[in-house]
Amino acid sequence: TLQQQVSEQLKAHYGDKVFDTIIPRNVRLAEAPSYGLPGLVFDPSAKGSQAFLAFASELVDRGLRA
Repeated sequence: TLQQQVSEQLKAHYGDKVFDTIIPRNVRLAEAPSYGLPGLVFDPSAKGSQAFLAFASELVDRGLRA
């Protein structure tokens, strides 16, 4: 798909500066602002919420290695 091609091109150009975690489009997270809640609070089990947690973990891990 186009998304995969763009991701591959970004990794080819920027190398290890590109994070491995992919944040998917997620309807549950898109609904959260209408309820006045962050996505992680609105639906912690949503795939998007889990992806944001994985990204945060990856960000922390990279910061500790720097």
